[in-house]
Amino acid sequence: MEVSRRTLARALVVVFVVNLVVMSAGAFFAYQQSPDRPGQFVGPDGDPVVTEEGITEGKAAFQRNGFMNQGSILGNGAYFDADYTADALDRMTEHMRAYVARERYDTAYAELDNAQRAVVDDAVERQIEDGGFGETVELTAAEAYAFEQVRADYVERYHEGSREHGIPANFVESEDDAERFADFALWTAWFASVDRPGGEISYTNEWPYNPAAGNTAPASSMIWSVVAMIVLVAGAGIGIWLYRALELPEPESGGIDVPPPEEITMYPSQFAAARFIPVAALLFLAQVLLGGLMAHYYIERGGFYGIADALGVNLLYLIPFSITKAWHIDLAVLWITTLWIGIGLFLPALFTGQEPDGQKTLINVLLGALFVVVVGGFAGIWLGSHGYIDGELWWILGNEGLEYLEIGRLWQVGLLLGFALWTGIVWRGFRPLLERESRYGLAHLILYAGGSIGLLFTASMLYTPTTSMVMTEFWRWWVVHMWVEGVFEFFIVAVIGLALVSMNLLSRASAEKAVMVEALLVMGSGIIGVSHHYWWIGLPEYWVPIGSVFSTLEFIPLVFILFEATNEYRTYATAGEEFPHKLPFMFIVASGVWNFVGAGVLGFFINLPLVNYYEHGTFLTVAHAHAAMLGAFGFLALGMATYMLRFTTEPGEWDPTNLKRAFWLWNVGLAWMVLIGDIPVGFLQLETVFTQGYDAGRSLAFYNQEIVQALFWARLPGDLLLVAGTGVFCYDVLKKRFVKREQVADVAGGTPISRRIFGADDGDEELPDD
Repeated sequence: MEVSRRTLARALVVVFVVNLVVMSAGAFFAYQQSPDRPGQFVGPDGDPVVTEEGITEGKAAFQRNGFMNQGSILGNGAYFDADYTADALDRMTEHMRAYVARERYDTAYAELDNAQRAVVDDAVERQIEDGGFGETVELTAAEAYAFEQVRADYVERYHEGSREHGIPANFVESEDDAERFADFALWTAWFASVDRPGGEISYTNEWPYNPAAGNTAPASSMIWSVVAMIVLVAGAGIGIWLYRALELPEPESGGIDVPPPEEITMYPSQFAAARFIPVAALLFLAQVLLGGLMAHYYIERGGFYGIADALGVNLLYLIPFSITKAWHIDLAVLWITTLWIGIGLFLPALFTGQEPDGQKTLINVLLGALFVVVVGGFAGIWLGSHGYIDGELWWILGNEGLEYLEIGRLWQVGLLLGFALWTGIVWRGFRPLLERESRYGLAHLILYAGGSIGLLFTASMLYTPTTSMVMTEFWRWWVVHMWVEGVFEFFIVAVIGLALVSMNLLSRASAEKAVMVEALLVMGSGIIGVSHHYWWIGLPEYWVPIGSVFSTLEFIPLVFILFEATNEYRTYATAGEEFPHKLPFMFIVASGVWNFVGAGVLGFFINLPLVNYYEHGTFLTVAHAHAAMLGAFGFLALGMATYMLRFTTEPGEWDPTNLKRAFWLWNVGLAWMVLIGDIPVGFLQLETVFTQGYDAGRSLAFYNQEIVQALFWARLPGDLLLVAGTGVFCYDVLKKRFVKREQVADVAGGTPISRRIFGADDGDEELPDD
């Protein structure tokens, strides 16, 4: 089946617009249908217990103190501490039982017989379910008592500190802030358990699982899990059929004349772009070292192998888990993005055989801006969470305190401006190619993807600390999911297409068609697919079917990627020794496999609504995140880094040995960490949630079980292999910086690659549709 590039381009535009229209409509209705904070909660005597101002201040305390990287809210965040929604609901239920037991039987709940407990349990469940919403919410005496007790619990743990939980003293600076944080957590527990006005389920679709509070899995989770499995089988078949029917070209190395890298003219801007590689390598090393520290915090919550105590260092205060997690996750995004920025700046001169005046200077400015944002943002996280930035500046200069978006708003604006500058630099470099190719050529596709990255990142500007948590999460997932799983994947497939053309493995026309097909499938499912994050955060139940279907459809492009990985492995295996780009192919193949495992297999499993209801916020999500992040983005970025190094290293000094060692250390380490550590812990957690309730699965008692602790120790070799691989990579990258090729000041006339693109292969005229 032949499909023209023009048809694919039009379809891609339509899909992108339809996705934005659907999600924009979703935003409009989300504002209308999410829970409004009440003016006040009052006790039986009419006195205020919690106010709207207190809830708002509590959300600010939650963000300012980095609680989303200590524990989680509505299931989203870190898993070291409790989920505060589930924790507040569980504590509220326990304290209400204690109150009702004393009120009715004048004895402790634990001393009641089974019949008496059943009476108390039924009374508590009915009181919770009969709660209401409005400007003023009236609490029962038991509820008012429970609210006060939860406040006291939070002051004790989060202000006074709890070493056994890994929480330093004065984690929350004042008792008042700790009480306001409790008010915020209680508010999320309230709308998670009380039925929507006029409905029969809560705002969070009965999540978290807590039968004592009346929260059990809704029927929709079962129905749409079955539908999702049907869609999976159909989608996989459609994916395979499309892959065969569209007659997409496969890369082929046999008989192709690939110009040796040493024959390709290098320009100053390309050597400037290569400077992003050692920067990314150092960021990567810092990230995996922090990951090792985080993993050990689950074993020894108050230190690090006893070293901190021996040295008299208060590690919990200097780098508590919340800061470690914030830095770790931000570094993961930063080192991968840094490499993609570098390859985007490297390719234009490779394809055009020239560079505009001042290109090197602009690239150096961008690198300097990256340095300022990284240092400023990371320092702000530490200073803000330790209370050194007062007033409104805490979330502007300090830590905004939301997972993946921890850095202050000023630094986020800096990142947005950096994307704009990057797009402008790439446009300048590709300008000769842009003038010759059609509007859906490879260079155009890269710019469209780059512009879309900046466009969707603006969603991070649509909320403040006073915005409700439900709407904050709505917009945060626009950035986290759409940015990464939508337009960023679009950018990646465009870059890979360019790389295959530059390796002389695909013609430009064939690559353009392949890129647009994959981008069409990725964006067609990935953008609306964000809705599977909306099931339990306080949005309507209709997101369950939407999220189920579209998150399952995300499997189709992964089928494409797996088939491509197979074909690319065939290309790698049949390429002769003279083929200079075998190493990047190793990374491309590994990316396809891990993407299928992490985003495909694990992603599909945990995104079944019924599974996700119990699994949400467990180590199965950790396994999915590690495999998908490194698989979908990390290995591809590392492969493109080796591609750049092959060109910029002195030919006689090129030695891929250390890079191959790093490759295998990373792959074995990732497999060990995911298969031996994360997945077994995740299934044990899933069983605990299902049998004892969600809060039990996130409790310290669960993590302190001997088998769980043994699995954390068993994961350690995988962590060490990842650290070792990154260390070898850093060493080799820095070593190659000292044996780089001689650069030229100004060379005209083109390179073998640019002549092939503009001359011998395609001519000087714009390519036809097919």
